[in-house]
Amino acid sequence: MGTLLLTTFIKVAIMAGFLINVAALLTWFDRRGGGMIQDRVGPNRALIKIGKFELRVAGLLHTAADGLKFFFKEDFIPPKADKLLFALAPMMALAPVIALSAVIPFGDTFCLGPDVVHKGCAMVTDGERLKMVGETCVNMAGQVVAGVTPTNIWPPVNRLGVCGIDVRNGIFPMDLMVAPLNVGILYVFAIAGQGIVGAAIAGWASDNKFSLMGALRAASQMVSYEVAMGLSLIGAMMIYGTVRLDDMVRWQGDHAWGIFVQPLAFFLFFACAIAESKRIPFDLPEAESELVSGYFTEYSGMKFGMFYFAEYMEVVTSSMLLVTIFLGGWQLPFFHRDGITVAFGDATLFHMWVPHIWMTILGVVTFFAKTLVLCILQAFIRWSLPRFRYDQLMKLGWRVILPASLANVFATGILYLAADQAGATIQGGLKLAADLSQALVALVITVLVVRAGIGFFSSKKRVPWIVGTSAKLAAAAGGSKTGEMGA
Repeated sequence: MGTLLLTTFIKVAIMAGFLINVAALLTWFDRRGGGMIQDRVGPNRALIKIGKFELRVAGLLHTAADGLKFFFKEDFIPPKADKLLFALAPMMALAPVIALSAVIPFGDTFCLGPDVVHKGCAMVTDGERLKMVGETCVNMAGQVVAGVTPTNIWPPVNRLGVCGIDVRNGIFPMDLMVAPLNVGILYVFAIAGQGIVGAAIAGWASDNKFSLMGALRAASQMVSYEVAMGLSLIGAMMIYGTVRLDDMVRWQGDHAWGIFVQPLAFFLFFACAIAESKRIPFDLPEAESELVSGYFTEYSGMKFGMFYFAEYMEVVTSSMLLVTIFLGGWQLPFFHRDGITVAFGDATLFHMWVPHIWMTILGVVTFFAKTLVLCILQAFIRWSLPRFRYDQLMKLGWRVILPASLANVFATGILYLAADQAGATIQGGLKLAADLSQALVALVITVLVVRAGIGFFSSKKRVPWIVGTSAKLAAAAGGSKTGEMGA
């Protein structure tokens, strides 16, 4: 029981720490990235001054300053507001976002027990398992392998299993998610829908017409895109054959990433996720040019901070769900529980056993890295697209995304039945296509990492030049007059 409580505490700390800290950094990146994209200075005013030395930390101090100001701002409540509901609304907006992260797996199942580290024989690089006989290491043929002696190792595990359960001896698999529920994605839908309640109550309890209008917009928008979001995942659940998020990730590791088997569903879910977080171009519930600040117009201090922070936490959780369902979760191409296996169809080109602990750590790092990339992508979208009109927003949800989701379910059902009834040749071709998709992902990741490394360590030469529009017009007209101007 003590081990279970400790591991649960560690998992909560990892997931909550990542969620909160990345959401805080996104508030900075929205300003910094927006300044770079729109050719503005960006955050540079907050500083720590020591004598003549000024420390600005690329604008990071703005995030810290905002957090401190939230605690000391006046907690204003409108005189005619419903005080109980007014206070509950920020909590009801923030709590579902945190609860949503409980079922998202951030790594593969880890074998936890007293014999995880034991004295044994390491694997050779050609994939041959060694076993310990006495104080020597022998191969499967019983021959002593020269130069290999028993040592304390983190052993590899089988690809299709981690470890058995032996509670008496303290051996059990640990799922790297806070709450390993069997309902999986159904829990996500149930909790995500609760965000509507916080926005609706905030607008109603504020006794403000702009807040009420923002709440009505938020409720209708979130209901509309919640329906399309759920339908967009039906096809993925049909392909994966499960509602458990961790089993979805394992399917993608053994076959192909979800973005290849459900490409339309990926883009539909991505658009709905942005609409659910109410960010540009779907920020109609809080459109400053129309509704002041929408449903949280009357909020200040930490109550406003909870609404503000919930939006950025929604960006992180939606990115986690996209990574889990469509981008392989903790999986990397050709990296599996038992090590690295490069195979195409029935031909295995390379295999190397890797200790279980290192594969687990690599998977956790991979999951969080993918999530960060999607968070940055959403920040770029926020500063690149204009806001929709409200009628355009609703038409997009009900007339475009919803029919496309239904069409995707219909097409997925037909293709799934066709593939299931196909012969061995067709199924073998599909297996080869899945392996080729893994190779494509590996190539893209390698190219991006190499280019990022080259760009980081190379210095760009800046050539200053200024050519205004008037100069271009003058040149097109034959040049400007250089002599004396007439009276």
